[in-house]
Amino acid sequence: MVNRRRPLSERLGTHGVLALLAVFSGVPIIILVMNALKTSAEVSKNPLGFPRDLTFANFPEAWSLGNYGTTILNSAIITACTVVGVWIVSGTAAYALARLDVPRGGVVLMYLFVCTAIPQQIFLVPLFFLWAKLGLTDSLFGLIVIYVALFSPFATLLLRSYMMALPREFEEAARTEGAGELRILFSVVLPLTLPGFLTVALVSGLMAWNEFLFAITFIQDDALKPVTTSFLAFKGQFTQDWGLTSAGALFVIAPVIILFLFMQKKFVEGLAAGGLK
Repeated sequence: MVNRRRPLSERLGTHGVLALLAVFSGVPIIILVMNALKTSAEVSKNPLGFPRDLTFANFPEAWSLGNYGTTILNSAIITACTVVGVWIVSGTAAYALARLDVPRGGVVLMYLFVCTAIPQQIFLVPLFFLWAKLGLTDSLFGLIVIYVALFSPFATLLLRSYMMALPREFEEAARTEGAGELRILFSVVLPLTLPGFLTVALVSGLMAWNEFLFAITFIQDDALKPVTTSFLAFKGQFTQDWGLTSAGALFVIAPVIILFLFMQKKFVEGLAAGGLK
């Protein structure tokens, strides 16, 4: 039997690089946790060291001042509705571009590529005036519509590349049995592209959860603000309470880290199968 194991030096080099990447990714979170356990004065004097006296009071105070009970719920609603909206828009669009004879399909693909490259900030001012006329400011629905429009182009391209790799035999068999295009999409294509849809859910959900600029521009009512706006509660006129900010940041990133740990395998599989290695 031929030994196909890589040389020890090559394996050590690979593991060394992975270890460095793990440290590079983990150190900021460790520093964030340590700063959340310090007073603001100690953070200013010793931002990178271990806390001298553990200060757990930052967490309840940050939760109360940042109104996290409300903002986390709002962000959960926004994220869930955004994911469903992106699924519907990008899923049907990707199926049409991958399997149907869409007129000017190449132009549509080019348009989607351009949409993913254009900075989102250029839409901010005209979109605000349009939303104000339509009465969609200070509305979770209005913000969800914006997010679905912003995140759907990339999701469509990802799902299309995933669907292009699927064999057509299953779809042809369904057509032979008299199934229509929507029946084929939901009964045949959707189960086969489930990893791709999970990847789209994770990517669009993370972007909706972390988005700040459109949220703070279109939502002024404190009862409707998402979680990223809670950081404004820790800022004074000339000061910033970094202890409370660090504690608040942990409230924001904890659900994201937990979600990614549970879905990382599907996330990697979806990206790889979608041709984005």
